[in-house]
Amino acid sequence: MRKFFLCFFYIQFSLVFSQENLNKVSKISLEEAILNRWEFYPDRVEDLKWNNKLDFYSFRIDTTIYLFEKNNSKKNKFKLFNEITLNELNQSLFKSINKDTLDRIPSIKWLDERTFKFQHKSSIYHVNIKDSLYTNLVLEFPNDAENTDYNFNQNTLAYTIGSDLYIANTDNQKVKINPSKNEKNITYGQAVHRYEFGIYKGTFWSPLGNKMAFYRKDENKVDNYPVISVIDTTSTIENIKYPMSGDNTHYVQIGIFDINKKNIIYLNTGSNMDHYLTNICWDPSEEFIYVALLNRDQDFLKLNKYDANSGELIKTLFTESDEKYIQPLNPMIFLSDDQFLWRSERDGYDHFYLYNNKGKMLQKLTDGTIVVKDYIGTKDNEIFFSAFSSDGLDVNLYSYSISDKTQQKITNKFPGCHYLQISPSGNFFIDEFSNLKTPGIQQIIDNVGNSIAVINESNDPFTNYKLADIELFQLQSEDGNFLNCRLVKPKNFNRNKKYPVLIYVYNGPMVQLITNSWRSNTPLWMDYLADQDFLIFTIDGRGSENRGRDFEQIIYNQLGEIEMKDQILGYNYLNSLEYVDSKKVAIYGWSYGGYMATNMLLNHPNKFTCAVAGGPVIDWSFYEIMYTERYMNTPQQNSEGYYNSSLLNHVDNLEDPLLLIHGLEDDVVVLHHTLAFLKECINQNKKVDFFVYPGHAHNVYGKDRLHLMDKIIDYIIEKTKD
Repeated sequence: MRKFFLCFFYIQFSLVFSQENLNKVSKISLEEAILNRWEFYPDRVEDLKWNNKLDFYSFRIDTTIYLFEKNNSKKNKFKLFNEITLNELNQSLFKSINKDTLDRIPSIKWLDERTFKFQHKSSIYHVNIKDSLYTNLVLEFPNDAENTDYNFNQNTLAYTIGSDLYIANTDNQKVKINPSKNEKNITYGQAVHRYEFGIYKGTFWSPLGNKMAFYRKDENKVDNYPVISVIDTTSTIENIKYPMSGDNTHYVQIGIFDINKKNIIYLNTGSNMDHYLTNICWDPSEEFIYVALLNRDQDFLKLNKYDANSGELIKTLFTESDEKYIQPLNPMIFLSDDQFLWRSERDGYDHFYLYNNKGKMLQKLTDGTIVVKDYIGTKDNEIFFSAFSSDGLDVNLYSYSISDKTQQKITNKFPGCHYLQISPSGNFFIDEFSNLKTPGIQQIIDNVGNSIAVINESNDPFTNYKLADIELFQLQSEDGNFLNCRLVKPKNFNRNKKYPVLIYVYNGPMVQLITNSWRSNTPLWMDYLADQDFLIFTIDGRGSENRGRDFEQIIYNQLGEIEMKDQILGYNYLNSLEYVDSKKVAIYGWSYGGYMATNMLLNHPNKFTCAVAGGPVIDWSFYEIMYTERYMNTPQQNSEGYYNSSLLNHVDNLEDPLLLIHGLEDDVVVLHHTLAFLKECINQNKKVDFFVYPGHAHNVYGKDRLHLMDKIIDYIIEKTKD
């Protein structure tokens, strides 16, 4: 029985967890591993979060929201003070505004001490819990609205429909921000630069909600790429704007809409379209706005301060440069009206630096070979943040005292990966963590790392299943770096047997596959394959993220070279094991991993029994600008690197079975990659297997994913059998 530490509803929660698993068969099926994988997520309370004003937290279990506050009679303890049921919420909805009932408890966001909001369909509601529940319909918006961005201070909502940007308010007014004329290939209020540089949205409300910054994207100079759909009886073609490396990119502006004056101004960021605008941040006063301007080469950055009323540049606060590239992923964080935190890898690792609003660096804060992950919060003169350990496996909570200039790791007692929220007072943290052998613990800790309230301790969801064993270890690269490895073994592993091996590969920048989290992020299909008497091996080679700047940048201008050396290091290690059948080693990867799987097969013929490459990059000159030029420069600047890394130039080495898979509507790694490879195989009379998934983009999701994984695994088993 699961351990649950809130005894008043222990029985209730225990009954929630499925009894159906008790009688299941011992081996997991592929259908379970793919289509029903969420059923095997460790049990947890949902929507766990602090109130934004007071030190109380809430979470959801089934049809009830539970609220816990600090128990002043017992030091550092919390007690239940309220429950909100689905029935009560529905009664309030009907009584207040005669609205349709909810079929489940929605995700909520606290707005003040006693008010939370939720969204249901195309409506936003506020719920006051002070005396009895009172629900207020704040605003409504169209059903086809996308990119919604709610502004609590003014009760307004920004959203997009098609290429247009709108704002809805409590008076049911819908204000269109951009000009009413039809502007070809221009969009407003959406993410730009293909979601690189930490960009995931296109609107940015000011602190008090009186102004909104937004992106305007002009793609008129970007070439079209046709995406074919065959879902309908008649095939259709959609031309998407896809800027390939070395070609023209889109032109981005930042506009500011004043909701009171109803006018728009644009920041004067210059007429040069070959730069990137990111890390947008408002000054606390709303009078100024800050933008990181990165050149197209991505090796020089200016942090600019603009007048939010005129759009004119006030000052460049500081600049950063790097001989290879810079990745500005995080906006500045204001600690006060005149001081802010800035993140940079300038010393080799991602750390915080303290600046004043005139651009003077006051102090370097965090230090060491850790890599900062997230800013958590501040109390007095102390900042709290999470960071990856030097080996990249753990994520811990740290504190840094600005006055004492001291740094402390707080979560020493709980090894693993921690995801944290700070309470309004700064005295407590919600800590959700797991490690390789621990499914998950949700708890409250204090600011020195002591656990003061365990909310939920997850059961192992595989108690009644016969799953693989997972082993983590390290191998040393040629330059002395220790590389994290994961080996998945059959449950009844016998070292006196000879096992075939699948190497699962990615090894691209900004991705890490192996962490000290529950089962180390091992996908369930690997357990299924292990049950077919396979070993599955993965290595995070150089180029992977969260190990520092030099570790990642070593692949600069030579994608595929260093990564291949590290994958071969893993291959050689496997062949040194007495229980590995060296004649039966397959390799599989998707996207960058598809590139690497094909790369390995072509450059090391007769080593691998077969390879499977899904959505593979084949030639980096066919891939999009922002990502490719960061790591490879343009084809004009780095012709040798592009030539060496193009798999089209290595087709003559193809000796072993290769299965290429691609989504027909892939708008990330466009189908041109695989088609160009197939054409070159035909030219050189090389046999290759190919499968396409109509109706799917870069990844295959939904029910078709079962077909995909079944095909991949069948191919690997078929090619490695005796």
